[in-house]
Amino acid sequence: MIYSAVQMKHENDQDVDIEVKFNVGDFRRVLDLGDSDDDPTIVLERLCKGLWFIMGFTGHVNRKYLKSMFSRPYKFLVHCVLHALLHRKGAYDEPSDYIMNIITCLVLNRAYNISQVLFDHMVDNIRGEKYIMYPRFIEMLINDQVRDLPKDLADELNLHHMKSESLSRLNQYRGLKKDEPEPRAKRIICKIENRNYVAHENDA
Repeated sequence: MIYSAVQMKHENDQDVDIEVKFNVGDFRRVLDLGDSDDDPTIVLERLCKGLWFIMGFTGHVNRKYLKSMFSRPYKFLVHCVLHALLHRKGAYDEPSDYIMNIITCLVLNRAYNISQVLFDHMVDNIRGEKYIMYPRFIEMLINDQVRDLPKDLADELNLHHMKSESLSRLNQYRGLKKDEPEPRAKRIICKIENRNYVAHENDA
């Protein structure tokens, strides 16, 4: 359980602290991620790496997995998941293990307990006295519990469209060798190709 408080004015113009608390169940309900406690939080490394190479990853199997080593269609997918769900403030070119798990499960249409994983990283950031990540998620959780909380427009987190600068960076390919040509995108696969795709059993 994460405990915090928000401050608002009472009827007599005094500041009042209102307790806010939420657990992974609240996180799952408010964000509506469609997972459950029974879903796994770990995916076999073999499954992740196998899928990433099928998606056209050109790096080394035992080195860093960088989004810049994908052809453009898959690079865009990795980029969007990284910016939406990564718990760090930077290093947006290198997916963490759990980001690789999320992308693998999205593409293969496999169950994954994403709520638990994101909640755990939120707790770890608090314990480490780091900047609390997932600010928009926290905003949604507070709005769910404190319905009449006055809003300060300066504190609102607004969504912005992707800028042309970001798209131009995504258009660049960084291979293992200098001036290595960008690989041709392999065909779109699994859930990306077919929304009714069913995951194979036994980690196939």
